[in-house]
Amino acid sequence: MSIKKRGKKLSLYKRVPKRYSTVEPRRFIWLALHTDSPTEAERKAGPAWDQLIAAWEAKLAGDNSDAEQRFAAARDLAAARGFRYMRADQVSRLPRDELLARINAIGGSDTEPDTQDAAALLGTAPEPEITITRALKLYWSLTPDKTRGKSEDQLRRWRNPRIKAVKNFVAVVGDKAISEISGDDMLDFRGWWLDKIEAQRLTPNSANKDLIHLGDVLKTVNRMKRLGLVLPLSDLALKEGEAKQRPPFSDRWIRDRLLAPGALDGLNDEARDILLAMINTGARPSELAGLTPEQIKLNSNVPHISIEPGTRQLKSKNARRVIPLVGVSLEAMRRHPDGFPRYAETSAGLSSTVNKYLRAHGLLETPEHSLYGLRHSFEDRQLAAGVDERVRRDLMGHSLNRERYGKGAALDRLQSILQETCL
Repeated sequence: MSIKKRGKKLSLYKRVPKRYSTVEPRRFIWLALHTDSPTEAERKAGPAWDQLIAAWEAKLAGDNSDAEQRFAAARDLAAARGFRYMRADQVSRLPRDELLARINAIGGSDTEPDTQDAAALLGTAPEPEITITRALKLYWSLTPDKTRGKSEDQLRRWRNPRIKAVKNFVAVVGDKAISEISGDDMLDFRGWWLDKIEAQRLTPNSANKDLIHLGDVLKTVNRMKRLGLVLPLSDLALKEGEAKQRPPFSDRWIRDRLLAPGALDGLNDEARDILLAMINTGARPSELAGLTPEQIKLNSNVPHISIEPGTRQLKSKNARRVIPLVGVSLEAMRRHPDGFPRYAETSAGLSSTVNKYLRAHGLLETPEHSLYGLRHSFEDRQLAAGVDERVRRDLMGHSLNRERYGKGAALDRLQSILQETCL
């Protein structure tokens, strides 16, 4: 790197690296440092060269056929020149001195200005047209924070509703550019769902989930890609009916039918013992399925399970908890001290397997009952026994509608509570 005097001021004189020959026609460049002080010139030379390299890199990135990369390169090039990328209509409204500063920063000559510089600084770079299906592909790469810590099964269940929503929308309006999505398109999609709900007797919740997931994809891409689009996504939700509650099994049904000798013998041993473990823990099926050997504490003074992030992400921060093991749930976990490998990676088939078996053998208290009802039965027993709300919510992994002070009830105290209500 050479610093030479040019006129009354010092400049940086340096050969252009071959890598940038396609975007910089000069073999050598003079870069004004705007000082006559050698010390000041030395201080400025490094950052000035780095800024020039950044501008050349941005130009290289823009020299390709990918519209998104070209647009991103224009933003980067504007930043390398010391400006924020703005659309042409925004640039035209800038104060005169700011507009002139942008014009003066354009490289090239008066007769042949650098076209990439001009597009980046004057906002004429064509904005990329991203189709709806392309938006979904981009969405995966733009949301690593939403998938961090998820197991393969959780990731699949997180991705599938978004894939479904986009597929449904494209089937109705076509795979158009997201900049072309109109209010009529969204109303057409909403109307399509209304017809589907009526024809198939679905709940409005099905449509609203599609609208939420579709909106999440489009808004995320619009924001993260800085497209500046006004998307017609508001006031589309269908009115929900009363939420359908999953009924709890009665204690009598659990004792007389589910725990009857031989009642569950036809289930595979892991599914059977997850069901039994739910009865006196109230844990979610997926939480039990995901337990690792380290989280099953059978040799403790108080045998218990520790529900914490392991092979899968927890549903919420409140889901982290310890639950003493008593009654049939303790017996079930003693048969599986290493967990449930069959369902550890994916619990997707667990509920289906159990519910199908219970239905086929007349073990569902009503047609509306399901495996998950055992969790609600557990909570109802604590409520009937007068267990403190804080303790109930801690055991269930629910949030508390006030500040949580202290660590909560001790493990031996929780064991006493559950022994009084266990089946």
